[in-house]
Amino acid sequence: MKRFFLALICVLIGVSAYCSDSLSVFYRIRLDQDIDPSAQRLVVLGLEKAAEAEADYVLLDINTYGGAVNAADSIRAAILRYEKPVIAYVNMQAASAGALISIACDSIYMRTGSSIGAATVVNQTGEVAPDKYQSFMRGMMRATAKANGRDPEIAELMVDTAHVLSLTPDEAIEVGYCEGIAEEVGDVARIVAGGNEFIIKDMEEDMTWLDRLIQFLLNPLLQSIFMMMIIGGIFVEIRTPGIGLPLLTAVVGALLYFAPGYLGHLVSYWEILLFVVGLILIAMEIFVIPGFGVCGITGIIAVVVSLAFAMVDNAELFHWDGTLNLEPILMPLGIVIISSAAAIFGSVWLVKKLYETRSFDHIALRQSLTGEEGFVGVVSGLESLVGQEVIVFTDMRPSGKVRTADGRIFEASMKFGGYAVKGQTLKVVSTEQGRLYCE
Repeated sequence: MKRFFLALICVLIGVSAYCSDSLSVFYRIRLDQDIDPSAQRLVVLGLEKAAEAEADYVLLDINTYGGAVNAADSIRAAILRYEKPVIAYVNMQAASAGALISIACDSIYMRTGSSIGAATVVNQTGEVAPDKYQSFMRGMMRATAKANGRDPEIAELMVDTAHVLSLTPDEAIEVGYCEGIAEEVGDVARIVAGGNEFIIKDMEEDMTWLDRLIQFLLNPLLQSIFMMMIIGGIFVEIRTPGIGLPLLTAVVGALLYFAPGYLGHLVSYWEILLFVVGLILIAMEIFVIPGFGVCGITGIIAVVVSLAFAMVDNAELFHWDGTLNLEPILMPLGIVIISSAAAIFGSVWLVKKLYETRSFDHIALRQSLTGEEGFVGVVSGLESLVGQEVIVFTDMRPSGKVRTADGRIFEASMKFGGYAVKGQTLKVVSTEQGRLYCE
């Protein structure tokens, strides 16, 4: 009897082990949005969670019309590097960047009525991009198709600007770009499992509140708003007396812009450090160093570059042969410049509208611009001061203010450049447009 129970236990253990080995685990990542940094983080995070769950297969549920090529390239690279099989399920559309992502997967299944292809690169207005962008996309499509044993010429035709190729499920099966037709995710898992038991784990179940918050904040529209908060807040803080809401707005904007990308492994620490250094250089130019020159210009460049690079995966900046690839940074640079211009013009308009209201008192320190404190307007009839001596009222770098013998204060500049400290005696040599020129 004892031997019987021992044998029974061994049989149960063996059956349990067999069932465990035959149970296939599919990890589903739903990609039903535009391809952007948010989608990039979603897929990369999903692959990490699938590895932690020890899933046998990753099931990428795709329904997208495409998006940013640089984000798609990062997703493509992450899929190609993933050690276990990644299955693309085209759940209606895999257009443009979505086609590139699908081809990067080990196998492709499509739903009836779906399509894959149309990978021509276009700009934000829908116009076809220059040929160098098409060439870059064709190269990625060919290389990706070869990596998974698919016909590279078919992939290249999807980028053809003259006769762009899109494939239905039947056409995709015929040319080897689809393994089968499935009406839902469960059908794909059933086909791949080959009759064995399987379970499908959804990434949504593993998403924490922090993951969801980061995904929300990485929305390109919100990122543009945060960028405008940074630039506009700094601009208004410099242009208005005191320290108030504009500075707080800039700080909050910087935190919301950089923190989600850093937590999502999209922003490197050096990009944040470059941004801080840029702000320090600008502050030194305004408050410490006379004039506006190398320090201020370098600071502005550092801020712009840091904001642009924070929008790009650094791995995209290098070709396969190790050479520098600047194409992915061009569009982010344009976005930063446009957003900065919009922020500055918007800030000027807002300050002008609010200054006459009581609301301005809650934004910045209101101050009377009196002549006794050195504030002057445009004046005329200054020719009588030519040849007289004046005292420097504020440091000249090379512009500033001077005080005449009778106590009047005027805008002034050094005639031939240079620097003069407060209290120094200068001589007026000429006047022009309400300004004194001294030496």
